[in-house]
Amino acid sequence: MAGMVTERAGSAASGHGDGYACARAWAALTSAHARITGQLSAALGEACGLTINDFEILLRLDQAPPPGLRLGGLNAAVRLTQPSLSRAVDRLERRGWLRRATTADDRRGVVVTTTPAGRQVLRRAAPVHARIIREFLLDPLTEGEQDLLARALDRIAGS
Repeated sequence: MAGMVTERAGSAASGHGDGYACARAWAALTSAHARITGQLSAALGEACGLTINDFEILLRLDQAPPPGLRLGGLNAAVRLTQPSLSRAVDRLERRGWLRRATTADDRRGVVVTTTPAGRQVLRRAAPVHARIIREFLLDPLTEGEQDLLARALDRIAGS
């Protein structure tokens, strides 16, 4: 039976050429992503009470120049649907980790910024995030592979 599985897999590989290589690459990427996000989710939740999206929102806001980011700019940075982003911003605002304010030039526009408490939780979360990324993404690779991965992902992301 095991020989049949191997034989079929070999046939699929030779019969579909490039398509099979694409499928294998995609499967590896999605499996790695699922494994790492699962570890991140558990570690950030336990250490800081943050979800991965909460961490990403706080990080993007912390990196934004004053006066902060409009919701549309934040949405482009974290890639959540508008309703999901609004719920996350509401939750983080209730926890005192960010604040919304109208813009001086456009009373309809809303700018989001981190609060001192938000920056504090982000400072606690950043080492947890780094530890998980190192342990599950970088440590299994050589330095050369790490560099290659970073360059390849930058190119794919369009940076």
